[in-house]
Amino acid sequence: MNGLINYVSCGALWLGLLVRAPDLLRHRHDPYLRAICAVLGLAGLCFFLGAPPTVGAVNRLGGVPNLAAPLTYAAIIAYCAASQVLVVHWRGGPGVRRTVRGWILGCTGVIAVVAVAFALGDAPVERRTDLDTYYATTPFLAQMIVLYLVMHLTAVTVTAVTSLRWARRVRGGLRAGLTLMGAGALCGAGYSVAKLVAVAARWSGRDWSALGTAVSPVAAGLGALLTVVGVLVPLVTPRVARWRRARRTYARLEPLERALDGLLVRRALRLPRPRFASPAALLVWRQTSIHNALSHLDAYFDRDLFDRTRASALGTTADPGRAEAAAWAAVIVTAVRDEAAPGHRLPPARGAGRLLDRIPGPAALARVADALAGTAPAAPATRAGTVPRAVPGAQAATAARAAPVTPTAPAASAPAPTSPTGAA
Repeated sequence: MNGLINYVSCGALWLGLLVRAPDLLRHRHDPYLRAICAVLGLAGLCFFLGAPPTVGAVNRLGGVPNLAAPLTYAAIIAYCAASQVLVVHWRGGPGVRRTVRGWILGCTGVIAVVAVAFALGDAPVERRTDLDTYYATTPFLAQMIVLYLVMHLTAVTVTAVTSLRWARRVRGGLRAGLTLMGAGALCGAGYSVAKLVAVAARWSGRDWSALGTAVSPVAAGLGALLTVVGVLVPLVTPRVARWRRARRTYARLEPLERALDGLLVRRALRLPRPRFASPAALLVWRQTSIHNALSHLDAYFDRDLFDRTRASALGTTADPGRAEAAAWAAVIVTAVRDEAAPGHRLPPARGAGRLLDRIPGPAALARVADALAGTAPAAPATRAGTVPRAVPGAQAATAARAAPVTPTAPAASAPAPTSPTGAA
């Protein structure tokens, strides 16, 4: 009697509406989004109006016994119309507007019939939970009750069949969402069936009102929960997938940042780590730190060492991406050593050359980190040109680090760290 199931179901549905509201505001002319929001909003309204405390309040404020009944039935029929409009937009194809208009006009006509039947019927005794069975044999009211239940059963059945049939043709979050929505529609069908059975039992002189007062609210509440989760899953799944990719890439870049850590600390090139940040924000922070360090090391990059290492690794692996990563690993480790050496010695003029015009992108940086971690085989090259075969990229960098360097001019002062936006 306290309407807890109704209010919890209403809250779940309106929470889903609140989540989708920003998308609706940005794309207010999208009929698909409008239909989704209408389904969530009207389904929540049905549960809210059907809660016994709300029923009593509406009847008391309206001054008419059982006035809440036709209002609740009208909300249920409007929900049926919104569900069918959503199904029509899912299907697409020619004649969408005509079909949508037909469903809206048909449901509007049913709502008008419900209002007329309630006005013609006689319902002097207020019934907050069992009106369907109590007035199942009352003229006009019985027709009103059967009409709205059949309308609801038809709509949720079509929604369930369409959702489950479409779910077999798609994958990922959309499939999960459609399956949940189909299951929610089946639970909604259980609500209508339970009430219809209770009404039919009343016609035969039996009292099965418990089906309408205990079973049908549970079926409707479960259907609401599954429906709202089904609507939200396709929205949330792509974001979760992006977060997972960002988290994996963030962890994958850790060996490269660790190799540059001394430089980042010494030259204050690392921005403060963001607190309570998303995986995507943390990834941008780590990429920014790496780019700041590579920009500072630009004058220490040895183009000859890069070209020799890349050519040697390409001959060994026949993989241009891995060869490029091994070459970058070698020149980065060597440049870090040279920059930290006393006097900040630069490479010989004949071997120096700016490499930032070909600086690795996000995917290439991850491969460089793999090479530094020793997970990507590559052939190293030293300044002397001696090339052992099939040595991991981290060993290539170690071999290059051991080569002698001819001192020239001191390095310029360290640049200030750039912002994540600037690094991008």
